[in-house]
Amino acid sequence: MANNQYIQPVFLVLLSGFLFFNSVRLSTCQSIARCVQNEKEALLKIKASVTDPSGRLSSWTGEDCCKWEGVICDNSTGKVVQLKLRSPEIPDSFTDNGTTYQLEGEISPSVLDLKHLNYLDLSLNNFRGSRIPNFLGSLEKLRYLNLSGASFAGNIPPSFGNLSSLQILDLNTFYYSSLESDDVEWLSRLSSLQYLNLEGVDLSKAGSSWVQATNMLPSLSELHLPACGLFEFPPLSVVNFSSLLFLDLSSNDFNSSIPQWLLNISKLAHLDLSANNLQGNIPDAFANMTSLRELDLSENSLIGGQIPKDLGSLCNLWDLDLSGNDLDGEIIEFVDRLSKCANSSLESLDLGQNNLGGFLPNSLGQLENLKILQLWGNLFRGSIPESIGNLSSLRELYLHNNLMDGTIPKSLGKLSHLVVLDISGNPWIGLVTEVHFSKLKNLKELHIAKYSLAPRLTLVFNVSPEWVPPFKLRYMRLRSCQLGPKFPAWLRNQNELHTFILRNAQISDTIPEWFWQLDLSVYELDLGYNQISGRVPNSLKFLPQSTVYLNWNLFSGPFPLWSSNVSALYLSNNSFSGPIPSDIGDRMPMLTDMDISHNLLNGTIPLSIGRLSSLTTLSISNNNLTGHIPEFWNGLPFLYAVDVSNNSLSSEIPSSMGSLRYLRFLMLSNNRLSGEIPSTLQNCTTIRTLDLGYNKLSGNIPTWLGKSTSLWILRLRSNLFFGDIPSQVCSLSSLHILDLAHNNLSKSIPSCIGNLTGMALDMDSERYEGNVLVTTKGTEYLYESTLYLVNSIDLGYNSLSGEIPDLTNLSGLVILNLSTNHLTGKIPDSIGSLGRLETLDLSKNQLSGAIPPSLSSSTFLAHLNLSFNNLSGEIPSNNQFQSLNDPSIYAGNPELCGSPLSNKCNKDLGTSDFTEGDDEDGDDFDKLLFYSSIAVGFIVGFWGVCGSLALKKSWRLAYFRFFDKVKDRLILLVIQRE
Repeated sequence: MANNQYIQPVFLVLLSGFLFFNSVRLSTCQSIARCVQNEKEALLKIKASVTDPSGRLSSWTGEDCCKWEGVICDNSTGKVVQLKLRSPEIPDSFTDNGTTYQLEGEISPSVLDLKHLNYLDLSLNNFRGSRIPNFLGSLEKLRYLNLSGASFAGNIPPSFGNLSSLQILDLNTFYYSSLESDDVEWLSRLSSLQYLNLEGVDLSKAGSSWVQATNMLPSLSELHLPACGLFEFPPLSVVNFSSLLFLDLSSNDFNSSIPQWLLNISKLAHLDLSANNLQGNIPDAFANMTSLRELDLSENSLIGGQIPKDLGSLCNLWDLDLSGNDLDGEIIEFVDRLSKCANSSLESLDLGQNNLGGFLPNSLGQLENLKILQLWGNLFRGSIPESIGNLSSLRELYLHNNLMDGTIPKSLGKLSHLVVLDISGNPWIGLVTEVHFSKLKNLKELHIAKYSLAPRLTLVFNVSPEWVPPFKLRYMRLRSCQLGPKFPAWLRNQNELHTFILRNAQISDTIPEWFWQLDLSVYELDLGYNQISGRVPNSLKFLPQSTVYLNWNLFSGPFPLWSSNVSALYLSNNSFSGPIPSDIGDRMPMLTDMDISHNLLNGTIPLSIGRLSSLTTLSISNNNLTGHIPEFWNGLPFLYAVDVSNNSLSSEIPSSMGSLRYLRFLMLSNNRLSGEIPSTLQNCTTIRTLDLGYNKLSGNIPTWLGKSTSLWILRLRSNLFFGDIPSQVCSLSSLHILDLAHNNLSKSIPSCIGNLTGMALDMDSERYEGNVLVTTKGTEYLYESTLYLVNSIDLGYNSLSGEIPDLTNLSGLVILNLSTNHLTGKIPDSIGSLGRLETLDLSKNQLSGAIPPSLSSSTFLAHLNLSFNNLSGEIPSNNQFQSLNDPSIYAGNPELCGSPLSNKCNKDLGTSDFTEGDDEDGDDFDKLLFYSSIAVGFIVGFWGVCGSLALKKSWRLAYFRFFDKVKDRLILLVIQRE
């Protein structure tokens, strides 16, 4: 939370005043007052009931207990009035986090003998989940009780309600214990309470009674109830929070709108409702809470258009946090209202991670006291307003991950107090020059990155090689900006860098010698996706847990060996050559991720890699490695991704790979591996991708593969496997890619193959990941980021027989290849129900019958091959088949007819007329010539005979006499035969 000095103002004032009064009153008489004997004995019993590993209570010896550490007595009576046994706060950098300073054990009942005790602090000790003693409720004079972070558990004793003098009660658990309170009625009896902190105490069983109980405390000024399991805002007719200044209800689960009574607490200065499930609008009534200094509504589900403009009338606000909601609309009116405050107090404005859009208003520059401005993760567009240069107090500016497609103003260079500038993840355009940084003398963090999906690099750094920046950066992240082609010379004086990123910066140069001489100790070095050449020295220094990205460059030379502090090493897609250093596992023992793929490395896999006990990913693919895969996998217990594909490795797959219990991705393809798949791999129960393609593996496909129900990808293509496809494969319910092509598999395809439910899912519902080569349209394509769009079955080039099983249920199937087998029977009519099918290859089988008409409804079908079967009948011509007009995809089926084949179908007889003909245009011409000849013949014959008879009477008489003679002869011939 920003402005921590204001978070607990009342508590600090009360506590400091309380301590000052007591220290003045008591310190002058410490040497005079001597403790009472029975109280001394009580203190010694308290000491005996705890263990003290650091000796904090070693001063508890001698007669005068008032001189013991943590014991304060009344100056006149010598009675013990304060007991301060808080464990010291130790920085996290200490190896034991202060545990050796904690008192352990239990609280002795002897504390009741300290009858004048008004101050008890046992915080930050370790009481190991014991219950808070009920007898503490009998210390009636207590005004201060602090048990925070002391690892108590169980119910808070209701007897605490007897502490009527209590002013400060702190039971903050720091989330490390299981304190709870089923009934908080006891709170209502603490009439003097001013400060209450129950952070992390489970109040879920108390229901809504927390409101009634705290509403009855007239002096309560601070109430801290974060992470208490609260879920209900009850109605409250009368608001008695007359003294409440500070209210923290963050990290609960109210799942409702903001209640009206909360807005009627007249003196409230700090309100934290963050990380709840608050819904609805931001009430306009907030504008009436003019006493508010800090308002935190972040990480809720507040919606309702623009931020209420009237919220801008809260001129006394120091801190406003509305981040992590679903707010949308523009902020112009809201900021305009804020900017009109005569003396705006706003120092921190956080509207990040919403859906706010539009342009940033010029009035932003009038919020002159602003120190922190967070507008990241929204939909803002355009440019940063020029008025930003007026924010002379601004220290942190976060505009990353928006849609700001304008320019970066030169006035940004006026912000002399700016420490952090993050404007990454936007589609910026224009130039960045020295003027943009001219007065940024305090700048320590610079993050500028062009939006990753922007079409081209349009943000160009145009700075003189002689320019010397006024700042010394510690964190520099410049991504997808044009800084090249030369390596930026202005970095010469940046010798304090811990994070150094120049990713995708269009640099095509060698790294100058002066850079290596900066003697940097870096946490993150990223020069990836450039064209930087040359060698990389081994002299680089790295901080613990550092990462190195030099991938996708032109670096050459031997494999660089650096500090043992490097934990992630990405050197892929370069030209590093020579062997992998044999002692890499000893020189860089902290490696968790190593990607050295796509280089020119040769030699064998070093045995020392087996000593990288923290390794999680290992990619050494696409090199020239030889030899065998070592048996060192037992020493890599956390490994989950292994890629050694595309090398020249031989021998068998090591059985010790079965010890990789977290293994998810195993890629061994394109090597010379032989033997059978080791049965120990069935112990890798979480495996997602098993790619063993393009090797010389043999034997049967193991039936135990059916136990690998988490498999997404099974790729065994181009090996020497024989036998049948085991039906257990059908149990792979998560499978999306099944590739068994180019083996010697026989018998029929299991009928249960249609039960692979992973291929029936909507591909947007399960985004499985990985990268693999998939054969489609006769070509292999490498799928990476879009792999989740592919569901594929490839059983081609085997000796499978029988019929094609029913695949109706595989509604998400995209690629089906069953080519070059001995399949018989018909193509199933149901194949048309595969609505997402893009590639279907059934060529070179013995399939018969017609092409199913239902296939024409597969509107995604772009590649079809039915050639060299025994198919017959007419090729469908409607819908998708209009684009599938390559004759070669139907060739080798003598009884197929219709377009695009030259074989014509006799539609009248329902059979084919297999006459040779010309192309379709020639056929049309022949038909026209044929019918024209008939017409001409008819006309000539008709008028040649009938016309002449009509014109000459003697010809008509001769014509009819001739037909009478013919008739008589025919009758006589019939009679003679009878």
